[in-house]
Amino acid sequence: MPALQKPSAALVAAAPERAVRRGRPTMVLLNPRAAAGRAAALGPPVREWLAEHAPGVSLLESDSIERSRATLQCLPRSSRVVLIGGDGTLHHMLPVLLTHRLTLGVVPLGSGNDTARALGVHQLPWPQALDLALRGPSRRMDIGELLTPRQQVPFISSLAVGFDAAVGQRAFDAPRMLTGMPRYLWAIFAELAALQHHRVRISAGGVTYQDGPVLFSSVLNTPSYGAGMPAAPAARVADGMLDLLVAGPFGRLGALAMLPRLLKGRHLEREGFRTWQTASLQFDADRDLPIAADGEPLAPLRRFEVRLRASAVSVVAARPARPFASSSEMPLDSTAEFSTLSGEPDAGERRPAPRAPAHA
Repeated sequence: MPALQKPSAALVAAAPERAVRRGRPTMVLLNPRAAAGRAAALGPPVREWLAEHAPGVSLLESDSIERSRATLQCLPRSSRVVLIGGDGTLHHMLPVLLTHRLTLGVVPLGSGNDTARALGVHQLPWPQALDLALRGPSRRMDIGELLTPRQQVPFISSLAVGFDAAVGQRAFDAPRMLTGMPRYLWAIFAELAALQHHRVRISAGGVTYQDGPVLFSSVLNTPSYGAGMPAAPAARVADGMLDLLVAGPFGRLGALAMLPRLLKGRHLEREGFRTWQTASLQFDADRDLPIAADGEPLAPLRRFEVRLRASAVSVVAARPARPFASSSEMPLDSTAEFSTLSGEPDAGERRPAPRAPAHA
């Protein structure tokens, strides 16, 4: 997580003096609860930075989801919104970003920051991330969406289903001193003590991908989730596909043994993991499944659909480093190659065709 201290004189002096484009309303929203409440300390220096480098851009500090959404709903369509927070902040504001066609800039300041990783801004000091979010060009990004007859829940990074969702719930109860990966590791080991499998049928268009017990069966839009675990290293955020990762069943020892591989992105080399790329899925389980969207727990569900919404949101992103030749090359804090976010990878970097699913 980027440091919360006041920016150095060198960083401030290096901040570009380009003006925020005229005629495009812009707002910065800071979630003071992000990073276990430590984000609140960033309010004064951000306000000072804006006064010097982006006068006229307002800062809203709000820990109320309802107030934040209501404020964004008052902005003209196509306004730019810079969110200072983590994946949870992005998740809660995503519905308004979609309905009002707002452009999203991200200053990462949360426990997970997997969307920021995919956008190439995770390791930027906050003044640089803020400057990019205000002035950088925007591109289109896919999102996912969970559907039931009663609800539609968009997600920008991941939909965890099963063990990993239960881990996310435990992470909320972790000691406040833990952040990022240590927080998730604490939750993982706590959940292993109560290891559960779920019998799930996952299908799409008459094709069955999975039918049987699993430890988890999660859907990713970004290459990583859970504070940087490279669970779907081939995922791209603008390719018109979601990545389904199915794991298990494993015993406790097997689950414990697979964790180091998952943390290093080498789990796909091991038996017990299956992955597919798809634009829609139907989940049917024998009992309610733990679910979390972008790390935020949802009510358990037994039956639901997941679909892709291609190029659904406009985002500001840095140009990331080269793509990784294999999942084992992908470090935990790496950014994901997503080309120009136009919906297609660069020439020569196109994704492989989806793997043939196993029919029931």
